[in-house]
This record gives sequence, structure tokens and C-alpha cells, in this order.
Amino acid sequence: MITLKSAGEVPAQAPGGRTVPPWLTIVACSVPMFMVALDNLVVSTALRTLAVELKASTSDLQWFVNAYVLTFACLLLTAAGLGDRFGRRKVFVFGIIVFTASSIACGLADTTGQLIAGRTLQGFGAAAVMPLSLTLLAAAVPERKRGLALGLWSGISGLAVAGGPVVGGAVVDGLDWQWIFWVNVPVGVVAVPLVMWALKESSVPDTRVDLPGMALATGALFGIVWAIVNGEQDGWTSGRILGMFAAGAILLVLFILWERRAPAPLLPLGFYRSRAFVLSNIVSATMYFGVFGSIFLLSQYLQIAPVRTPLHAGVLTLAWTLMPMVIAPIAGVLTDKVGGGRLMALGLFLQAAGLAWINLVATDNTPYSKLVTAMILAGTGMGFAIAPTAAVVLASVPGEHQGKVSGANATFREIGGALGIAVLSTVFANSGNDRSARAFVDGLHPAVWVGGGVVLFGALCGLFIPRHPRSAPGTGGHGATAGEPRTEEPVKA
Repeated sequence: MITLKSAGEVPAQAPGGRTVPPWLTIVACSVPMFMVALDNLVVSTALRTLAVELKASTSDLQWFVNAYVLTFACLLLTAAGLGDRFGRRKVFVFGIIVFTASSIACGLADTTGQLIAGRTLQGFGAAAVMPLSLTLLAAAVPERKRGLALGLWSGISGLAVAGGPVVGGAVVDGLDWQWIFWVNVPVGVVAVPLVMWALKESSVPDTRVDLPGMALATGALFGIVWAIVNGEQDGWTSGRILGMFAAGAILLVLFILWERRAPAPLLPLGFYRSRAFVLSNIVSATMYFGVFGSIFLLSQYLQIAPVRTPLHAGVLTLAWTLMPMVIAPIAGVLTDKVGGGRLMALGLFLQAAGLAWINLVATDNTPYSKLVTAMILAGTGMGFAIAPTAAVVLASVPGEHQGKVSGANATFREIGGALGIAVLSTVFANSGNDRSARAFVDGLHPAVWVGGGVVLFGALCGLFIPRHPRSAPGTGGHGATAGEPRTEEPVKA
């Protein structure tokens, strides 16, 4: 049995000098993260029920999902910057409180407008929780066991993302739809005192708030993510979509120009001279593109070919979703020994192979026995990829910048996931529909091939990640694990 205690190591010190065992630190950081990650997809399973109960239009249903995705993805960098300035634990707890309160608002909603407003506020809270949970964990766990801790954190994160259809199906089948949101409340009530008791405060001394950078980054991400999530509905070549892409691109250029001369940049551009940082973010985006897009379609496929209840279909996805919980801790332990890039590449190759396998056997009435091994393979690949990504990204910069790179990496993941759902849904709609099992499979095949191809590209990128990343040039300090050689060459500008 793997433990987090070894000779010569001391557990993290909590407020008041209390000694906190590392496993409790992991719980304090991971439980809030699990709660917000679960809400990425949990609502998708209940959309048909919401359409009936709230008399929601197709546009309303899309905004039940998109309102959360937009605020979540656009504010991750800003939340990480505020954590550096005002205290990471303080902003983390604030995010948990906002998320819990907005979950109550969603549970009490009886109109589409109220639910969309509640989902928007959930995204605000989630943006503060997700990146800071990783930063607080990395600071609190003894260095020699950090790989295992990040592996466990990553496994829980992957389980939450992929487990959304299961939880959503169970709630919709057995309870009222409001319980999708009410289940968050006891978690938040327990998480706040646990975090305050178990985690110590951390911040970056003398950090100034980069208000222009925050405004430009939020505006740029809003334009880009809004265009992505609405592209399939409005048409990718429509004036509104192209206009939002253009506005996002212009604001992104202005953000880069500002960050080059900002006295306290929100995201130092020196990070992008690190090959490990750049390629790890590409790996994250491509993996979430494949995971989000494919699970979004496969969870529906399992309900229609043949017909199954949402809960039954969700349970069948456990062959995929439980594997990261098993594999990610192992991958975390192996990261320093094998190299994070190699493990990421292995994980994405396995994921691409699993997607291809599913696509080759999927028909309008495929027995589950022909799908389960492929789903296990894809889930195993997911587990091998997510833990090393977190470790390599954090190791690519000095400790005081880990909040910023965590926010950047989470932003890449969310954009990749949103783009995966949007693009694969567009490919699906061009070749099929959900009116029959046969028509669904006609759309599923080309969509999953696209998802698998993007994942395969990410696997190739992983092969070029240095085995021992070092701090990005121009940021100062050392990001590699103590005692490791720093052999990476910066990316040429």
C-alpha cells in the first residue's frame, strides 16, 4: 500500500502550528476541486428533463451549460492573480462560498433566467477554486511525496470530469433535477472549515494587482470562448461568431503587448520560452478536447444505441471514468523516474487507441461487451496523462509563480474542453442527428475520428517535453524538483 509518510519527512504545518497529515491536506484541496469539476458535465445529462420542467428552449438549454463554462474559463487567470496578491487560501475559500451559495440559487430556480444566472455565479466560484486547489496542494505536501499527491489530485479531477454523466443520470432517474445542485451544498459546508483548519495561507509578497492585464485577459478569453461555445448553433462563418473571434484575438494581442511592459504581469511572457510549459499546455488542451468532446457524445450514444436510462448509461461509462483514479497516482509516482512528457505521450496514445477502437465497433446496437475494453484503455490513457501534466507545469516555474501557471494550465484545459464539445458537435450534426440510433452513429463516427486525431497530435507533442523541466527564462528561481538536473533549453523566440 502506498502511503504519504516516510522517514525524514514531516507533515505540513497548518495554522496555529498544527501538524496535518498529508492525506488530509489532499482531501482539503481535492474535495472542493471535485465539486466544481463535476459541474462541467453533470448538467448535460439533465438537459432533456430541464426542457420539460422549465419549458426551456434550445437556446436556454445551451446557456445552462455555456453560462458556467464562460465565467469559469474566462476568470481562471484573474483568480490565480488575486490569490497571489490577497492570499491563496483566502481566495480559495471565497470561491467555495460563492460556488455553494450559487448552487443553492440554482436549486431554488424556477425559471430559465434564474437558473442561467445561478450557473453564471457558479462559474465565478469555480474559477477561484480550480487553479488554487493545485497551488495550495503543491505548497503543503512534502516535496518527496509531491508526485504522488499530484497524482491523487489528478485522478480525482479526472474522475469528476468524466463522472458527471453518472451523477447526473443517478439524480435525474431517482430524484428531482434540483438535486444536481443541492448535492453541492453539504460538500461546501464541510469544505470551508476543513480548508481553514488544514491549509496554511500562502501568497506572493509585494505582489501588485495587474488590473489592465486582468481586464484584457478576461475580455480576450470571453470573446474566444463565447465564439467556441456558440459556433455550432450560430454557424462558424456567421458574422457574430467571426466578430467575437476577431474581438478576442485583438484583445489577446493587446494583452500580450501590455504584459511585455507591465511592472507586475498577470502572466509573465517568459513562461512561453519554456518548452515544458508550452508543450504541457498543448497536451492538456488536446486531451480535454478529446475527453470532453468524446464523453459528451458517448454518454448520449449509450442512451440511444440501444435505448437505456441516463443512470444505466452513466454506470456503463464507469469502465472509463474509474481508471484515472487507479492510474493517476501511479503515474504521479513515476513522473520523476520516467519523465512527465513520456507518460503524457503514452497516456494520449492509449486514449487515441481507445477512441479508435470504440469508433470501429460502434453500431446502432453494439453490445457493451465490445466497448468495455476500449473504454478501459481510454481511461487508462487519461490517468497516465493528467498527473504528469500537473507536475511538469508546476516544475517549469519557480514556486512564487505556481499560482499563475496553474491558472494558465486550467484555462488551456477549459478552452480545449469547450472547443472539443463545440467542434465534435458540429461534425456530428453535419453527418447525423439524435432522432434514431442509426442516424446518431452516422454522426458519431466522423466526430470521434476528429477527436482521436487531435488527441494523437497531443501525444506527439508530449514526446518533445524535456525529462527535467527547469524554470522559464526571465522568471528567476528554480522550478525543477530539488536535486534534479535542469537540462531544458528554452524555446527559441
